[in-house]
Amino acid sequence: MGDVLAGFHAAWEFESDSVLIRYERGIRTPKLFQALGARRVPLAALEGVTLAAGRRGTVVLRAEPRPGADPLMDAADGQLKEGCDPYRLVLPAERGTLAEYYADELRAHLTGSGPADRHLVAPPAAPLQFKAYDGKASFDGTAVRFRWSWTGASSAKWKAGDRIFPVADLGGVEWRSPELFEGHLRLLPREPGAAAAQPPQPDQDPAAVVFGLGYGPVHESLPFAAAVLAAVRSASPPAPVTVPAPH
Repeated sequence: MGDVLAGFHAAWEFESDSVLIRYERGIRTPKLFQALGARRVPLAALEGVTLAAGRRGTVVLRAEPRPGADPLMDAADGQLKEGCDPYRLVLPAERGTLAEYYADELRAHLTGSGPADRHLVAPPAAPLQFKAYDGKASFDGTAVRFRWSWTGASSAKWKAGDRIFPVADLGGVEWRSPELFEGHLRLLPREPGAAAAQPPQPDQDPAAVVFGLGYGPVHESLPFAAAVLAAVRSASPPAPVTVPAPH
């Protein structure tokens, strides 16, 4: 294909095996898009394309990522607001016919469906960091570090001390949007037995940092969570293959 379709806040460049999405950096552009900058989405990471009428004389072209193909969407777990969905391209209604053409072209090139067995979209690149309400989180690609705040951290976290979590010891991440009640980022242990049956509240858990007004915003904490999740998945050993016994 090789063509470019420009909409509000983003432009999609169609290539033979991928879609390159470039996000604008204007003041009206969602901060998450600005933080992402650009993303190359392989066609193998997509399972569908939709085109629908939008608000106020617009149409919305949306690519549907396969479950497990994009660490950002895996970490978000359905919590992103519609306006911050990086797979939506909003265009003026007069470009509806053009958008329909590209939607058909994309569909014709899609071959994958169902959950992906690995991440196909590159994660945000480390190093990354953000300030939470009760501490500072940083990730260098190999380990996550939590440094507790003098003013925000609970006594339980102060007693535990600053923490370092090597990726090899992690089994996943739990991101709860700061725009929801009790927003936080929690690191999950790799060993099943290391996880408590009932994990403590995030403000009492040394494996979690708590969000708050101005702390852990989506555009900082979600790319962070996605980068950690991708590193954890990459470090995970492949699932064992069971070979049936000969009869």
